[in-house]
Amino acid sequence: MNQYEHRKSTGVIRFTGPSGAPLAGREIHAKLTRHEFLFGTGGFFTVPLMDPNLPEERRAYYETVYREWKRQFNYATLPFYLGRYEPEKGKTLEAETLRAVDLLTGDGKRVKGHPLCWHTVSAPWMYDMTEEEVLDYFLYRIRRELSAFGGKIEFWDVINEVVIMPEFVNEPASLPRMNPVTRLCRKIGRVPLVKALFDQAHEMDPKARLLLNDFNTSERYSRLIADCLDAGTGIDIIGIQSHQHQGFWGMEKLMEVTERFERFGLPIHYTENTFVSGDLMPPHIVDLNDFQVESWPGTPEGEERQAQNLMDMMDYLFSRPLVEGFTTWDFEDHQWLKAPSGLIHSDGTPKKALLALREKLAGDWNTDVTLRTDENGVCELYGFRGDYELETAGETHSYRLERNAEPRTIQSKGAAC
Repeated sequence: MNQYEHRKSTGVIRFTGPSGAPLAGREIHAKLTRHEFLFGTGGFFTVPLMDPNLPEERRAYYETVYREWKRQFNYATLPFYLGRYEPEKGKTLEAETLRAVDLLTGDGKRVKGHPLCWHTVSAPWMYDMTEEEVLDYFLYRIRRELSAFGGKIEFWDVINEVVIMPEFVNEPASLPRMNPVTRLCRKIGRVPLVKALFDQAHEMDPKARLLLNDFNTSERYSRLIADCLDAGTGIDIIGIQSHQHQGFWGMEKLMEVTERFERFGLPIHYTENTFVSGDLMPPHIVDLNDFQVESWPGTPEGEERQAQNLMDMMDYLFSRPLVEGFTTWDFEDHQWLKAPSGLIHSDGTPKKALLALREKLAGDWNTDVTLRTDENGVCELYGFRGDYELETAGETHSYRLERNAEPRTIQSKGAAC
């Protein structure tokens, strides 16, 4: 069996003329324009791009970034960290973020919001709240965000890094109390908190696809998922982070982690992946955030390694039926910890990793075929599931190839050949 068989389907398409008569012997050029599989990165750069007050020099840079990005990616993660999205209570970045969402969806891209609840990048104004008030506020926040972005943002990381949440104590000394989300999680427990937030999100937008997301890929995360599902929590997708600043996990660990979470039978997204194109972070660092450097340049050898690591990982994940999406966390260099973990250089030019992915998407992971209709005007399209452009006799038609594609008739506006 073809290793990509699970990502392909066959669609039966009938072409007719304006009168409904079949167009026999018609040549059809079918080209995949958007994969069903989610190829994504963090899309944080789209928010400043849509700022009307952005200086022209920065605007030109972000336009270059976006032009490079949209050539191959169909999925973007946008920031909803409470401490940044709502630095003052009641004053949010909704307008700016909506403009970014409209830019992306207008270009046919799919969007995820990250995250609705997290113990890090918290809002200082929340620290004096009681645990009950904190929970009420996050439930309110879910109602507010899913109401404002419903129908536009399709995916949400509902709650982030729950495994460590009640244990998290690494707080800035300037803050007066323990993190409010940590306090809440300690008081009511991981599973009740996750369930309350997921229930609220499903109620607000039943069509949204909701993720539980974590960097902990051990059995602790597996047990948390099992306990949440046993409690009736509507987890739609399992999110797995894979920041690899200290080097590639290796295929053995990648297979072990993937198989650990495949047992639930739920879709899996690798949500936050990084490979650096410079020197690796020292292996003794436990919390990646503890590695603070003045600069972290890329190297020619590092860029080659980054490209190889990325494609080895993506090749494997693309072959796994339950894996639905892969997000490279940084598209630009030096965005987190000053790491050279992006897919473009600081001047906006593509790195070898991006070129390798682009080549794969244009080759092995692409469908671009010419078909011919039979005497009944029918042809069969076999290829990767997703959105297609069908060109025939100077006309272009849109077509979506789905898992269980129903036969479809497309009526030409011109005369039969």
